[in-house]
Amino acid sequence: MAVSSAASGRTSPPAIVYVAAAVAALGALLFGYDTGVISGAILFVRQDAQLTGGIAMSPGLEEVVVSAVLLGAVIGAAVGGALSDRLGRRWTLILAGATFIGGALGCMLAPSVSVLIAFRVLVGVAIGGASLMVPMYISELAPAHIRGMLVSINQVALIGGILVAYVADYALSGTGNWRAMFGLAVIPAALLMAGMVFMPESPRWLMAHGRADEARRVLARMRGGGDVGAEIDDIRHSLSQQGGGLREVVAPAVRPALIIGVVLAVLQQVTGINTVLYYAPTIVEDAGLSSAGASLLATIGVGVANLLATIVALTLIDRLGRRPLLLTSLAGMALSLGMLGVVLGHPGLIGAGGGAAVVAMMLYVMAFAIGLGPVFWLLIAEIYPLKVRGTAMSIATLANWGANLIVALTFLTLIDLLGRPETFWLYGALSVCAVVFVYLRVPETKGRSLEEIEAAWRTGTHAAAAAKPPVP
Repeated sequence: MAVSSAASGRTSPPAIVYVAAAVAALGALLFGYDTGVISGAILFVRQDAQLTGGIAMSPGLEEVVVSAVLLGAVIGAAVGGALSDRLGRRWTLILAGATFIGGALGCMLAPSVSVLIAFRVLVGVAIGGASLMVPMYISELAPAHIRGMLVSINQVALIGGILVAYVADYALSGTGNWRAMFGLAVIPAALLMAGMVFMPESPRWLMAHGRADEARRVLARMRGGGDVGAEIDDIRHSLSQQGGGLREVVAPAVRPALIIGVVLAVLQQVTGINTVLYYAPTIVEDAGLSSAGASLLATIGVGVANLLATIVALTLIDRLGRRPLLLTSLAGMALSLGMLGVVLGHPGLIGAGGGAAVVAMMLYVMAFAIGLGPVFWLLIAEIYPLKVRGTAMSIATLANWGANLIVALTFLTLIDLLGRPETFWLYGALSVCAVVFVYLRVPETKGRSLEEIEAAWRTGTHAAAAAKPPVP
């Protein structure tokens, strides 16, 4: 059976498609806020004698406080795919919102470092689940010709959440109120829960659970009332081609896509992005900006650069394609990491180094945001067959958060062992390795329906499919 291109039609989608994407993207905003807020909060957490029991916080304990959310994210990623396959994409996002609320309140009210760490883990569970659920949900609702743009709203919201966290950290830096920094996450979490109650379930999940009539109604609503018979037939055919267990995830037809997702997941983290996002104030302080307020203000500039570049990526991802953005992104990351290493290591730049470090970090996060940031989450929402999508995305997301955790736990240790310049040069060398992997292994998916992408993997023609132009 040939896979139809009906889903790729260029008719303008109804407003509900954008509304559903925006509501789901609140999960990504929370992902960004709760990972970014620690960069400023940790400056005051470590000074809170009541929280620490009057004992100075060691670098190792600081790493644990920062990284606890990542341990939770590993757990959330591990269980999120199975939950979404069982409960549905919509209800899993509602559950994530409730978990965000509980975690934020627990961090805000924590009486000790150990309790703070425990609730940071809980927040991480919600982050891990949301990080795979938001792009999956949006991709399964979106028409093919704007899927890249809509799924990339996830990344815009994520970066926006990080920027909001930076602004909140700076606004509260005068009082050092780290509890309020954590507690503000309750607001978008409540909006996520309330909003998803009114959003539709994924039509592809409904089809996979034998609810074809309901799937047809949702899909017709998402396509503006047009004939969705061909798209329903494509989904039904896709479901008939494979089972949904772990054995199918590692089957020969799926294995190449699984490898690409997992390797990209690891490369997104080991190229150093979250060392900059989590430790940006610390990095610029070390480079020459002496006050916490000044370093937090500089960090806001990094966050603005990140957001603007992500918005640019949003406009290009369905026009230029996934591969060009990835390759450009990784090359820029390698160059800017080299520059950051030089700034941190050149003794002649002491004094001016703070400003130069901010510029280098801006260039680095802009390069990341134009490609590797959004494209990874988009690709893992596109390349897996429907029946194993939840499990396969969970594996890729688990690899992403596992690598994130390792990088966060080893960053300060690497600086001690190698030095600051050498640590960032190491991340730059890994960016070069990533360029080679993307060039050799990652196919193009723009303009193709999820079922067309799946058929290309199943028939071993993904390379040919990558070269095929999108449907006009």
